[in-house]
Order: sequence, then C-alpha cells, then structure tokens
Amino acid sequence: MIDNAFELDAPFGRLQISGDDQYGFRPFQLLVSSVAVCSGGVLRKVLTKMRVPFDDITIKAEVERVKEEADRVSKIHLHFILTGTELSEEKVKKALDVTYKNCSMVQSVKDSIEIHETFEIRR
Repeated sequence: MIDNAFELDAPFGRLQISGDDQYGFRPFQLLVSSVAVCSGGVLRKVLTKMRVPFDDITIKAEVERVKEEADRVSKIHLHFILTGTELSEEKVKKALDVTYKNCSMVQSVKDSIEIHETFEIRR
C-alpha cells in the first residue's frame, strides 16, 4: 500500500491500482481490460488456426455499471475492429463464437456480467 493506491510488483513492472484514477488504474478498468485482452488474444489464436489472415485487431470496450449495487459492472460490450483484405463476416462470426467459449476471463464472469460482442471489418 502506498499513499492513495496499492502497487502490484510483477516481473514486467509495477502496476498502481486505486479507486481514484489520478493515482492508478481503477479496479473496474482492470476487470474490463482483462476480459477484452483475453478475448482479443483468443480471437487472434482462433483466426490463426482457421488460417484467416488479418493485419490488426482493435478492441473498444463499453461498460455499464449499477450504482445502486455498489457500482458493480453489469455489462461489457466489446467491439472488435478487424483489419485485413481476406476477412469475411462469416469467418469472423464463427471465430468470435469460438472465442467466447474459450476465453477464460469471459467464462469466469459470464454468469454475473453480461458480455456482448460485435465486430466490424476494415480493409
């Protein structure tokens, strides 16, 4: 514990966590980031296994919280923006279905947080 935050020492560096975003990452931000990045990593692996070439994946996350319930996270909307010339909607949809079932973070929270995923393809 430091003045206004907690610090996590990890092999790759220090992470400051605080309820006040002036002093570090807020816990809900880390939760949402974990779900988003886990999903993105699994999606990347799935597309690679499907031999679907892509250039980039960007993930935008929107969060809904319930103030009356300790400001808990109730919904996470992940919007994947995939860039590549050979991407098809059908293959990306199939890959996202597999991703949802295989992302450990999504599977950990799916019974308490609604996870909604959408995507767009850019060429």
